[in-house]
This record gives sequence, structure tokens and C-alpha cells, in this order.
Amino acid sequence: MSSHPPLGRTSADHHRSLIRSAPGVPSIRNVNWGGLKTLYVKEVRRFFKVQLQTVWAPAITTLLYLVIFTVALGGRSEVHVGGSTVAFADFVAPGLIVMGMLNNAFANASFSLLVGKIQGTIVDYLMPPLSTAELLTALTGGAVTRAFLVGLTVWLAMSLWPGVHVMPAHPLAVLWFGLLGSVFLALIGVLTSIWAEKFDHAAAVTNFVVAPLTLLSGTFYSVDRLSPVFQTISHANPFFYIISGFRYGFLGIADSPVALGSAVILALDIVLGLICYTLLRRGWRLKN
Repeated sequence: MSSHPPLGRTSADHHRSLIRSAPGVPSIRNVNWGGLKTLYVKEVRRFFKVQLQTVWAPAITTLLYLVIFTVALGGRSEVHVGGSTVAFADFVAPGLIVMGMLNNAFANASFSLLVGKIQGTIVDYLMPPLSTAELLTALTGGAVTRAFLVGLTVWLAMSLWPGVHVMPAHPLAVLWFGLLGSVFLALIGVLTSIWAEKFDHAAAVTNFVVAPLTLLSGTFYSVDRLSPVFQTISHANPFFYIISGFRYGFLGIADSPVALGSAVILALDIVLGLICYTLLRRGWRLKN
């Protein structure tokens, strides 16, 4: 091969082309946007292929909670929150929306790496030229996308249900706490999929960690009605701050200071993100 540049090309261009083609020299030196987009689209397409199970079924299940409560109570019950009185249906609707979002963000993220380990296809996640941060971002982004699709579906259905008012008073708060909560559960899901060796492990986290913390977070009641001991326990539950802040976006009232809840969940997201990044980078339980 001649070392002279081809006709019409400068020596500098020729030198750069040789560097790009040299083995062992990385050609992607910054963010691999193409690879990041490809993995994200793959994660979205994976759950969208079975959208009846991953989007519509959770949305209908969540909507049934609202139907049961409104029919059983006849729309007469009220809840006292932050010195205001709110109809029970209006109070519980935002909590149900974000509860569906949280559960589905966890379900999506906890499935990706786990099914790869079980089916022996984990190499499809580890071998592509993606950095650890890009891999974590794509997995989290897919889970957050599913969470928002479920939340949007539930919100549209609730907006058509008679006697329920779900027009946001503070849309930015709805988006912010929806994003914080979805990322929080997505990172817990990624952490679970790294740790778990079989589906029973992921189901155990769902049944004994995610579900109890979600149901005992003030979704169906105001923590102001609880005894001081249980109020303290509720304030130690991070799900409480997500639901309280999300409810504030719809009603303009909350069980806790909105700024405090935002800071708590944001800090937890950062900590969980660093933990997941470290474990993914080390290949813990992934490269064995």
C-alpha cells in the first residue's frame, strides 16, 4: 500500500483516514449517539410489541381502582389535605396515575438485563461499543418512556370518567415528579436486574419492596389522618414524596413540602444512578 495520499486529498486527510481504520484505535471518542439511540429504540420496541400487556392492561387495572372507589363511596367521601377539603375521587386519581407509572417503570427496567442473563443473550448488552453511562441511560430511558405512556393513558381515561377532575394545576410539577419518580423506580429496576439470577428474585422485590412501599405511601389516604408514629414512618418512605409532589401538580396541595420532596427524590436518583453505574462498570453478576 502506498503511503502517499490519493489524488485530490491532503496529507492531513489521508493521515486521519489511516488513524480511523487502524485496529485498536477508538473511532468513537465522545458520546455514541447512534448506539445510544439504537438501544433506547430497542427497549421501547420490546415493550411496545406487547403493548396490550405492558401499556393498556396496567392502565385498565389502575383505572379499575378509581372506578371501584368512586362507585363504592358514591362520590360522597372527602379528604382533608393541608387545611383543604378535596373530593376523594379527585384526591386518589393523581396517586393512582403515578402509582401505575412507578410500577411499570420498575417492571420494564427489571426485565431487560435479567432476561438477557437467563436466555444467555447478555452479551448483546455488554459487547456493543457503548459506555456504561450510555447503557444505563438507554435502559432507564426505555423504562421512563413506558411509565409516561401508561400515565398518559390512565390520565386520558380518568379525564373522561364522570365526577373526576384531573386537570393539572401545576403541569410542570406533574412532569417533574413524574420524571423523578419514574427514574427512581427505573434505577431500582436496573439494580434488581443486575442482582437477580431468576424471575423469582425480581418478583420478590416487586411483592415485598415496591408494592408495599407504593400502597403505604399515601396513595389512598392522607398521612395527616395517621398517628404521629405512622406519620414518621410515612415520611421515611421515598414513595410518599413522589406521590405527594405529583398530587400537588394536580390539586395545588400536598402532604409535605414540595421542595423537600423534590430534593429527597433527586438525591436518591443520583445515589442510585452512581450505584448502578459502578455495578455495571464492574460487570457484577453480569460477566460471570
